[in-house]
Amino acid sequence: MFPCRPLVSPPLPRALAVSVTVRRLPSSALSLRVVRCMAKERRVRMVAKQIQRELADMLTRDPIMLRAVLPEAALGADRYLSSLTTIADVELSNDLQVCKVYVSVFGDERGKKVAMAGLKDKTKYVRSQIGKRMKLRLTPEIRFIEDESMERGSRILTILDKLKEEREKQEGNDLEEDAETSDLGEEDGDWEGDEPDEEDIIYVK
Repeated sequence: MFPCRPLVSPPLPRALAVSVTVRRLPSSALSLRVVRCMAKERRVRMVAKQIQRELADMLTRDPIMLRAVLPEAALGADRYLSSLTTIADVELSNDLQVCKVYVSVFGDERGKKVAMAGLKDKTKYVRSQIGKRMKLRLTPEIRFIEDESMERGSRILTILDKLKEEREKQEGNDLEEDAETSDLGEEDGDWEGDEPDEEDIIYVK
């Protein structure tokens, strides 16, 4: 038998001493920065106008949106007689991330609440439809906001028209009264001018 020799591993090379200099970065450099691409003002206006046109078309032709703003439409109710929902204005952020849609609802208080609740419930649907129609790289978030300026202006115009009619009616009545007064004055004047002649006077003793 051969004598057994212990297995001895070869000596490992010594580690090379390497000097490493650690440079501490300022805390501001370690913070993550969110960079947003800002679109040009002209493009923002164009996209906002296009979104407004698409939303107006959806409110008049899309059956899902019609039922959202007026549930009675499914029963055959005339939306022009019940309530009318229009897009007053659209504001788009410079980064094309948020779209504020100002909506005017003409109708009673119940109709307004139902229409606004239906629109807010369909924000995801509206966003998906806008993305399909406009082919945007990133479809903005849709936020519906009630705008009462148009309805308030309409009420003011109605009040002004009513006041104008009342004023014209009052002026017409005043003219009629003045005409009647002038006629009476002329009759009195004619009576006063007719003095009896001496021949027509009968003296009674």
